Amino acid sequence: MKQRILLLFTVFALTACKRESKISSSDWTNISARTQFKEHDGTLELKSGNFTYNFKQNQTPFKKIILLNASMAGYMSELGAENLIIGVSSPEYIYSDKIQNLLKEGKIQNVGSEQKYDIEKIISMKPDAIFTNHIASFDNTYELLKNNGIQVIFLDEYMEQKPLEKTAYIKLFGEFLGKEKEAEAKYQEVEKNYSELKKLATTAKEKPVVLANEMYGDVWYLPGGNTSVAHYISDANANYVMKDNKDEKALTMSFEEVYAKAGGVQYWVNAGSHTSKKEMLGMNPFYGKLDVFNKGKIYTIAGKEKLKANDFFESGVVRADLILKDYIKIFHPELLPDYQLTYMKELQ
Repeated sequence: MKQRILLLFTVFALTACKRESKISSSDWTNISARTQFKEHDGTLELKSGNFTYNFKQNQTPFKKIILLNASMAGYMSELGAENLIIGVSSPEYIYSDKIQNLLKEGKIQNVGSEQKYDIEKIISMKPDAIFTNHIASFDNTYELLKNNGIQVIFLDEYMEQKPLEKTAYIKLFGEFLGKEKEAEAKYQEVEKNYSELKKLATTAKEKPVVLANEMYGDVWYLPGGNTSVAHYISDANANYVMKDNKDEKALTMSFEEVYAKAGGVQYWVNAGSHTSKKEMLGMNPFYGKLDVFNKGKIYTIAGKEKLKANDFFESGVVRADLILKDYIKIFHPELLPDYQLTYMKELQ
């Protein structure tokens, strides 16, 4: 269930060890429209959604971090900063081998789950900061942590719909962890790769029609035309069935409504984590009425999955280039003849 929630989220919607060695700037570094940071007069200021933070020079870089969302582990891993993590929630959803090994060694602690965090344990661990998405129903928990001197930092990376803006959060993690240069280098690498891949996709001779996501119960959560899924499909030079829509969230539709839009669809992507077309059909017999189910190609996001953990939601938040590369390989295999899919997997 949690992976399904994460998939819907996907659809919907520091400094170097010596801070004084870095040039202070009054200019904001824009991660996205909702997230910016700047450093001035020895203070790091962050605007994240509805929250504003000011960190003094002696507060960063952070040395002891707790993560309450598995997706944030992707940023830590890309920066080689796993050893700064002292606690995580729901570790069964974390894909990283290194983090799992640190959990086994007791160097990272399990601090509970979204159903119930172990507040006493978290307080006793005395983290420099906790990174999490803001969930309004947990406001009392956040307030309790803050009252015990723990910095809780809310980030909205899961809400970003432009792929490279989600990647850009690595700059913020670099700022907090004293790994600015590494973070900037990684972002530049991903951005360069993404740009080159997008350009490569424009050389394709055909532009196939694409359907995305699947049904949950009686509802098909079809990504809006301004979601990250839609952007990826467009950048991979394919026609998404909702490309003319302007929503940044998933659209709730019945099977009949999707069926009416699915004529001519050649590819069906992000079709959950099913193991086979037979298993998929067993869950929802209506799928068999779609031409793409019988004549087209279907791809899940189960390419890097271990038990409950799926790396699409972890390293994938940073590696927008590899996700785009997967889509290009799917829609235009002739452009990347030697590439093997990373996060996607064809359903047989």
